[in-house]
Amino acid sequence: MTLSPEILDRAHFLCREIERHNHAYYVLDAPTIPDADYDTLFRELVALEETYPALKTPDSPTLRVGGRPLEQFAQVRHAVPMLSIQTETDIEDSGAYNFDTRVRKELGLDEGDPAVEYAAELKFDGLAVTLRYEHGVFVQGATRGDGAVGEDVTQNLRTVRQIPLRLLGDAPPLLEVRGEVYMCRDDLARYNEAAAARGDKTLVNPRNGAAGSIRQLDPAIAASRPLCFFAYGIGAVEGWLLPPTHSGLLDALAAYGMPVCEHRAVVRGAAELAAFHRRMGTVRDTLPFDIDGVVYKVNSLALQSELGFRSREPRWAVAHKYPAQEASTVVEAIDFQVGRTGAITPVARLKPVFVGGVTVTNATLHNEDEVRRKDVWVGDTVIVRRAGDVIPEVVSVVKERRPADALPFEMLRHCPVCGSHVVREEGEAIARCSGGFACRAQRIQAILHFAGRRMMDIEGLGERYVENLVALDYVHGVADLYRLTLDDLLEMKRRADERDGSTPETVKKGVVATRWAEKLLEGIAASRAPSLARLLFALGIRHVGESTAKTLADWLGRFDWIRQAPAPLLAVLPDIGATVAASIADFFSEAKNGAAIDALFAAQVTVADEHAPHPGLAEKLAWANLYEALGVAKLTRTRAQQLAEAVTDGETLLRLDTLDLIALPLPPDVSEALGGWLANAENRAMLESLSRLRRELLSALPEMPADNAANARVAGKTFVLTGTLPTLSRDAAKALIEAQGGKVAGSVSKKTHYVVAGAEAGSKLAKAKELGVPILDEAGLQDLLNVLNQGEIK
Repeated sequence: MTLSPEILDRAHFLCREIERHNHAYYVLDAPTIPDADYDTLFRELVALEETYPALKTPDSPTLRVGGRPLEQFAQVRHAVPMLSIQTETDIEDSGAYNFDTRVRKELGLDEGDPAVEYAAELKFDGLAVTLRYEHGVFVQGATRGDGAVGEDVTQNLRTVRQIPLRLLGDAPPLLEVRGEVYMCRDDLARYNEAAAARGDKTLVNPRNGAAGSIRQLDPAIAASRPLCFFAYGIGAVEGWLLPPTHSGLLDALAAYGMPVCEHRAVVRGAAELAAFHRRMGTVRDTLPFDIDGVVYKVNSLALQSELGFRSREPRWAVAHKYPAQEASTVVEAIDFQVGRTGAITPVARLKPVFVGGVTVTNATLHNEDEVRRKDVWVGDTVIVRRAGDVIPEVVSVVKERRPADALPFEMLRHCPVCGSHVVREEGEAIARCSGGFACRAQRIQAILHFAGRRMMDIEGLGERYVENLVALDYVHGVADLYRLTLDDLLEMKRRADERDGSTPETVKKGVVATRWAEKLLEGIAASRAPSLARLLFALGIRHVGESTAKTLADWLGRFDWIRQAPAPLLAVLPDIGATVAASIADFFSEAKNGAAIDALFAAQVTVADEHAPHPGLAEKLAWANLYEALGVAKLTRTRAQQLAEAVTDGETLLRLDTLDLIALPLPPDVSEALGGWLANAENRAMLESLSRLRRELLSALPEMPADNAANARVAGKTFVLTGTLPTLSRDAAKALIEAQGGKVAGSVSKKTHYVVAGAEAGSKLAKAKELGVPILDEAGLQDLLNVLNQGEIK
């Protein structure tokens, strides 16, 4: 059917006019025409589109009534990850001061430096989504998902009338807007009243109402619910010169027609952050929507870039929570949950109670110390609150109501999932299962860590595949990855699709895609010969990060030597210390971990770069150092040196009797403590192992190389990297410095020896100039390192 210019013009006018009225009504809260006039315009557009289907464009207001139901949500990989932000659980003013202190430390600011400027906003209690606009037209919307991959909920988001289907003004070619879909409390009440009258299911609370509505497969359901939206940030952008500040960014989004919350402010320093938190707390109950805190963000986008990220959280932002609602109930049992990282959390099983809009049946008890501090027994009446309005916790016990048959709390000694022994490090509140990737509760997280880019770097092994491989019993440990076949992967995918009701139409017709499985097997095969440092990092040993793994690999050289090393031997290595050493030794002492490692090597995984121990190990393994590291009470560094002068090795020390110990040139209390330590059979066995491995390591030492001029100039020096170097990535520059004995720090201080500055260097460069720290460019760094042809290192 031919479209005349008049019809095209009329349809175009109606679309723009309706959206103008939508923006005025839903975003500005300032209606411009009566509802009857609006309905007339809308019906006219619907009639035109029904007569001329070609008129229905992606930004047509008629799409807000909902489209056809979906069979399932497609997945969307976020071009820019949707990261979570750190939560500051200290609900007092000190929470704001804690954040400001961390930011200033990361930026290298002293007390005399100016206050940091922040953007302060509300933390909405809804569902985080991202909206993709191409040349100003809304083309796709997705949930946060796991931060990397979300669900395509475009049809449902089109029904949210506050979300513009076309941006106002001259929009960039690509703009992703991040924000929160939420539901107002009054809207929820009206919806539930009408739903109850119809005999339909009511919604529990605004948060669940918003999240559940957006994840409905039938867009008509989402369209029937009173959903709202606030924008608070951006994702991918092309062709747009960003404002210099976050507050300016929100102003720009508002100019494009995006709803942005009016309750926001630009403040300076911790005191003004705390004042904003208090001010919003006083009006919290008068807001039409739920919030569970406020959000602070460093306002300067340049400083945000400099601060960067910690794991999956930005260093430049934090959520500062408010107190939660409370209720009383009875503890019917205390169970234990094992988290994905092995943390064991006692959980109170409660008589159901309604708190903060939901029925609560479980509440966290956090850790053993908290249970004992609060003195929680089974049978107690307790006060429960929803911490952060999300996670229920036991606040206190009503002791006068404790029944006679109440049972005291007992901490378990073995993991309830795998039976491995439970460990709790000195100074830590959390007890942990020592089973590592041998524990089913930790298996998914352990395998994901194992396969990570900086660990074994198994390309293509994402969280969804790992979860299915574990859930469907194809993988029980990391060794099983190396036994997978093409048939296993295809069968796993088929079973997972059937379980989830998401079998693709192509598969139903007999067409099975195999390339993904072939690429995954190629990625697994390519990881069979990792470096020693990568393998150690991949094992997920507590406290062993990339740097510590590299230290172990550099100094001990072979996996078997590291595996056998008692804690005192590990503790004398650079930058390890007693806590980390004990964690490493404890990991390898757990039989289940040993079995998992043996299985890994049996699956033809080999270490590519084992070598002789570090030449400097002889000095580290001097008996004075090892005696000090034994952990004997009162055996200080000075006393350990005196002991080493009198007893030249551990084997001799083991042969001493009580009279020999008394005769040592040590104070009586030190000799007594040493005698008590040696009386313990486990200590004696450890000292025997230490002596044996020490001999083996020393016999394997290479001859000390001639002094290296570059090492002498770098070893022990502290470097700070800032800006973008011409050819070296920051990781490559860090690796070069560490390879020659230098250290790379995150902030500039008087102890910094060199600052290496590239393009767009920020406040760290200014700080270096202020302190008189030598500044190098990339060429200067390479000259200092005496490194040639490094352009290939990325």
